[in-house]
Amino acid sequence: MSLFSNLKNAWHLFKQVDMEQFSQLSKKIDLPEVMNRVGKLDDKQLAGLMKLIGGKHSEKELPPIDGDFYNISHTLNSEERALQLRVRTFMEEEVKPIVNDYWLRGEFPHHLIPKIGELDICGITYEGFSNPLRSCLIEGVLAMEMARVDASFATFFGVQSGLVMGSIYLLGSEEQKQQWLPELKSLRKIGAFGLTEPEVGSAVAGGLTMKAKRNGDTWVLNGQKKWIGNATFADVIIIWAEDEDDKQVKGFLVKKGNPGLSVDKMEDKMALRIVQNGIVTLTNCEVEETDRLQKANSFKDTANVLRMTRAGVAWLAVGCARGAYEAALKYTRERKQFGKPIASFQLIQNHLVEMLTNLTAMQTMVARLSELQDQKELTDEHASLAKVFCSLRTRDIVSKAREVMGGNGILLEYDVARFVADAEAIYSYEGTKEINTLIVGRAITGYSAFV
Repeated sequence: MSLFSNLKNAWHLFKQVDMEQFSQLSKKIDLPEVMNRVGKLDDKQLAGLMKLIGGKHSEKELPPIDGDFYNISHTLNSEERALQLRVRTFMEEEVKPIVNDYWLRGEFPHHLIPKIGELDICGITYEGFSNPLRSCLIEGVLAMEMARVDASFATFFGVQSGLVMGSIYLLGSEEQKQQWLPELKSLRKIGAFGLTEPEVGSAVAGGLTMKAKRNGDTWVLNGQKKWIGNATFADVIIIWAEDEDDKQVKGFLVKKGNPGLSVDKMEDKMALRIVQNGIVTLTNCEVEETDRLQKANSFKDTANVLRMTRAGVAWLAVGCARGAYEAALKYTRERKQFGKPIASFQLIQNHLVEMLTNLTAMQTMVARLSELQDQKELTDEHASLAKVFCSLRTRDIVSKAREVMGGNGILLEYDVARFVADAEAIYSYEGTKEINTLIVGRAITGYSAFV
């Protein structure tokens, strides 16, 4: 018997039976098979089937709220799709109920760290330390799922899985990989990535004020880093410093409690308030040669890490935009003015469609970006173009989401206000619009416009 026939029989028979007749019902249709197959349907498929068989859940059957209009997630394999839904459930059940409170207080929900570790999603594309069949697409989708609920949470994950683990995976010795990657993957250890400085942001390629001087088998580090996510509670901070002798950039694993290391929490941020950014100060901080990233010998090596993670930031921007769009769509279907849901008004629909258009363009762009990454064809300009476009369009989407919500759009309880604020941070970090634009401009013209 077909799934549709089973469903139709089940529906009509259920309307006619009481509990005493339930045993008879099970003889007429294959209930376990129906439940098993229905459980595998997504929201769109289930809504369609219920409409066909005459199921009525409300006065008007509305389509599901889903920002994945072109079904990008349907290109995932079954294992990856299950992982996506598991992360979505975690974010909806564990993070969403508490996120506004923690965002407002500027604190991080440390009690959730072990639960994130249980999801087993950090570094899922690192061969030898995870399932090598997992694609960069699912890695991006997971970043999107996190940012769809909270961009701060996605940023924490991006630092841990991308910047920190990626630096060690790409540039560390085999001994360093074995020592740190399993601990970081499980989140038994937390990492931070120290590149940006108080006086050096976009110009990091041109020189760092953090200096490193070798003395035998020991390096002495002096300087400051700023905006370092996770720094206040990290077990290890990857510090990028300029070697005083050869003037090249090198990476160091500076451990928590190392003499000469101090971290001060940055306060009063208007965006990504859950992220614990710190100002890291190193004063004659001694680091053993064994804790230097052995394959990091110039800024070009550092750039290899940034290229990989910049693609993740583009996905994070998609998640922020999607969360705002879906929250706005839900609100407009529930909010009534002049006796009707405001979603039924032409001007509101125009805003929603414009938001969805930008969101869908962003999703298709980053999906292709992940394909290029899987094919080992990702370039700096590929990642930069996606970061520029997605962060720009995210700003547009969150602005329109706030607009359709009227005054309620500035209240945290409706979530969109948080997305509006966080979009501003996403717009700037991992390379500003101007810097990423010049990277793409150099690639298409053949001329470098950098100073």
